[in-house]
Amino acid sequence: MTDSKSIRILLVDDHAVVREGYRSLLEKQPGMEVVAEAADGAEAYSCFKDCNPEIAVMDISMPGQGGLEAIVRIKQRYPDAKILVFSMHQNPSFAVQAIRAGALGYVTKSSAPDVLIRAIHDVYAGRITLSTDIAQALALEKLGGDSIALQELTVREFDILRMLVDARSTADIAQTLNISPKTVSNSHYMIKRKLGVTSDIELTRLAIKMNVINLLDLS
Repeated sequence: MTDSKSIRILLVDDHAVVREGYRSLLEKQPGMEVVAEAADGAEAYSCFKDCNPEIAVMDISMPGQGGLEAIVRIKQRYPDAKILVFSMHQNPSFAVQAIRAGALGYVTKSSAPDVLIRAIHDVYAGRITLSTDIAQALALEKLGGDSIALQELTVREFDILRMLVDARSTADIAQTLNISPKTVSNSHYMIKRKLGVTSDIELTRLAIKMNVINLLDLS
């Protein structure tokens, strides 16, 4: 449903079926209008210039330039941009990194539709918001969860970690993030140092343990 006061929303997800489903949900809500869709981070960045959305509802696991890197770029170019991450990842470290990158909210895709709707209104109002499962996981993590170490990584290091354990080469990562191979190599070293591992095998095992990836991702 649209009117003169509708919240202008950009949907960002690499799955067209997912975008279609959530477009249908959002446009049934009073005062919400989906003005554009994007399939990756680079396209989302362009949409901010072309469509002037008031909120981006964005996945962070997409081919090419990931959502975290896209959030950083968007916020650098459009400091007032309001971004809500909508992700399958239930590891609270993903939420921490998303907020650190510049997002105002993080909602998991397992959440009920009304949670997403409420989060959009919160982000539109400039409030930080988290789905209940993420908020609870963060509280438990502060009591001593293993994945607390992931929060020591910078946003870029976190993105590089995900690409490394996905078996992407240094050259490929450098091209995707538009940085030098040397920067990737230096980050690779710092990631292992911060996480207390010495080999890529240990790094992958740790990523699985901390739910950064799962075994299905490696099959």
